[in-house]
Amino acid sequence: MRSLTDIVELSTQEIDEMIAVAQDIIANPEKYNECCRHKQLATLFYEPSTRTRLSFESAMLSLGGSVLGFSEANSSSAAKGESVADTIRTVGCFADIIAMRHPKEGSALVAAMNSTIPVINGGDGSHNHPTQTLTDLLTIKREMGHLDNLTIGCCGDLKFGRTVHSLISAMSRYEGVKFVLISPEELRVPEYVREEVLDRKGIEYLETDSLDQHIGDVDVLYMTRVQRERFFNEADYIRLKDSYILTPEKMEHAKKDMCVLHPLPRVNEISTAIDSDPRAAYFRQVRNGKFIRMALILKLLEVNV
Repeated sequence: MRSLTDIVELSTQEIDEMIAVAQDIIANPEKYNECCRHKQLATLFYEPSTRTRLSFESAMLSLGGSVLGFSEANSSSAAKGESVADTIRTVGCFADIIAMRHPKEGSALVAAMNSTIPVINGGDGSHNHPTQTLTDLLTIKREMGHLDNLTIGCCGDLKFGRTVHSLISAMSRYEGVKFVLISPEELRVPEYVREEVLDRKGIEYLETDSLDQHIGDVDVLYMTRVQRERFFNEADYIRLKDSYILTPEKMEHAKKDMCVLHPLPRVNEISTAIDSDPRAAYFRQVRNGKFIRMALILKLLEVNV
């Protein structure tokens, strides 16, 4: 029995295999219609979510399975003080696999250690979001044709952005990948990401506060919102929230085959005027999330197609 709490738990070979399965699901959806018949997915979302929760539910339903769970902590026994470990043990009596989101870092690991069924981390605080990263990798592969020899620009909240931390960990394992890390000084990538991933692996990267200066250098631009819910100080959030806004004028300086990703939701960091630009891949990215989660569910439930 295997869980997924961190993207580094998957080898690049396993990631590539799941991307191949997701591509096959896109090409031949009917082949997968009954793969998880009589299987149940429990979605335990202690934190608000639209895309991740619905994507998991849509994935399981498209595989012929069913879904149960809760979409906020107040509607579960967590409101009565029940621990994550006890909730996980309980839900394991009803379901075959769990997708969980929790605001506390490390909660997914606690869940996996106490579970009798596979647990998928749907986001734990500002720590990890491995299925978003799998979504990002599938999207980059489909948009760019490959995952190696790319310059990835990460822009916005790189300190609290769990999607960025997971993406850097995953992409740093592919040959010839470089990073341009664009953020205000207060929202730079955490020291542990720099030291344990970028510096340790000798990955080439640049830290800068200028999107305008470097937008033409990147093959993939990964925009993120400044997250109000991660700030302790409202004044700091207000001061930093509009640090970067991607506009059609800025896009004129980008490569013609560059693609723009965003884990969503966006606030105003990407102008809606860009939505019609063929390089805007963020809604295609949302759609890809369903297919890669289908591939992951099949892998963790050890379903052979």
